[in-house]
Amino acid sequence: QVQLVESGGGLVQAGGSLRLSCAASGNIFRVDAMGWYRQAPGKQRELVATIIRGASTNYADSVKGRFTISRDNAKNTVYLQMNSLKPEDTAVYYCNADMRIHYYDLGSRPYWGQGTQVTVSS
Repeated sequence: QVQLVESGGGLVQAGGSLRLSCAASGNIFRVDAMGWYRQAPGKQRELVATIIRGASTNYADSVKGRFTISRDNAKNTVYLQMNSLKPEDTAVYYCNADMRIHYYDLGSRPYWGQGTQVTVSS
């Protein structure tokens, strides 16, 4: 069974750091773009950062200069290093990956992790 497993969330004080990890497991032919999204209470899910297989990255304006996304293609894993955290970064963070399960698949489809809670206290 193909799944994304996240880890690394928790409680941290403002100004602190956390590192999230997300590993894709199962019988996977290819992982294309990977990314992180977040959803705060009462708000819609929003993009945090994405990274394509060739390592080009994209960030939400609110996290530029503070968060860094990276990936290890050999491990089908994506990371999010979060520095200078602010209370407004508090949310459930979701991992996303576009994956092709079979070699004969015409294209990739999105998969989501179960989410990990990040809480930043002031």
